[in-house]
Amino acid sequence: MSERTAAALAALDQLLAALDQLPGTGGKTTLIDDAQALRRAVAAFHMEAIRFRMYSVDRALEAAGNPADARRLFEALRQALEAAGFHTRSHTAP
Repeated sequence: MSERTAAALAALDQLLAALDQLPGTGGKTTLIDDAQALRRAVAAFHMEAIRFRMYSVDRALEAAGNPADARRLFEALRQALEAAGFHTRSHTAP
């Protein structure tokens, strides 16, 4: 871990803890797997994997009904990644 990724990794750890508390559904396992893969991508500074996994986690959160706490933590993660210079989207947000 570097100073550049410390805030994002801490935000990811908070997100993973919140996801673990979600009710068990078929999509929960996939959501947690994608979030764990995102954590590995951030730790490895893998830009393309970060964008791909952010997209995957975002879609999985939508499919899970956008749990408020998890969505808030996900957006905080996005801000931490973008503040560190990582691109989290393949296009400019509207």
